[in-house]
Amino acid sequence: MNKASNAKRRQLVVGNWKMNGNLHENADLLVKVVAGWQGEHNADVVICPPFPYLIHTGSLLSGSAILLGAQTTSEHSKGAYTGEVSASMLADLDCKFVIIGHNERRRLQGETDEQVARQFIAVQQAGLIPILCVGESLKDREQGRQLETIGRQLDAVFAHTGKDVFNNAVLAYEPVWAVGTGKTATPEQAEEVHRFMRAQLGELAGKVRILYGGSVKAHNAQQLFALPDIDGALLGGASLDADEFLAICRAAD
Repeated sequence: MNKASNAKRRQLVVGNWKMNGNLHENADLLVKVVAGWQGEHNADVVICPPFPYLIHTGSLLSGSAILLGAQTTSEHSKGAYTGEVSASMLADLDCKFVIIGHNERRRLQGETDEQVARQFIAVQQAGLIPILCVGESLKDREQGRQLETIGRQLDAVFAHTGKDVFNNAVLAYEPVWAVGTGKTATPEQAEEVHRFMRAQLGELAGKVRILYGGSVKAHNAQQLFALPDIDGALLGGASLDADEFLAICRAAD
């Protein structure tokens, strides 16, 4: 995989607000971000607010160059699942992307590889684009099992869907030990995993966008985005600061 093939893939920056914000703070942030991201761009930008703010965020993004996404979804299409939100409901709100398998969902909500695979299917059946997160723990990294762990997470989805469905999907590598810790994988560590993930995709290797997520900041974004197999970023805290977020988007652009 070389830089020429990377040039064919449009860069993507996804802001995951997690459980942060309120109506006033969100409006202030979005006004600044939308004002700073106008015109023609060579990168796509997505914002994923908490569920209660999807309609409000969508209305403020309407007509802008920024797309709306969601942070997770249920594997079920409907039914007696109190507190759950289906992918078809997200489609009704004009979401375009859905993050699934985020490490916090896997660790804190106990989501399994099997559940994440079913969520992937549900998102695509609703006509949305899944952003499938994979990544290793610090223990896995220290024991040299990072590729084994990521391969298992990918295989769980491949087993249900095959690989062709990744024509309409995004992958995100988020080393768990680097999320929210201020630590960032070295360019060599990140590129090794992205290259491995592309190899798992077979014939689709040059087509699928693979993002990096793990304490990406304005000061290191350009270096990461310059790597041939990294096609953008999945951001957490950096997406809550308009100036920082826009600087990262411009680095991708």
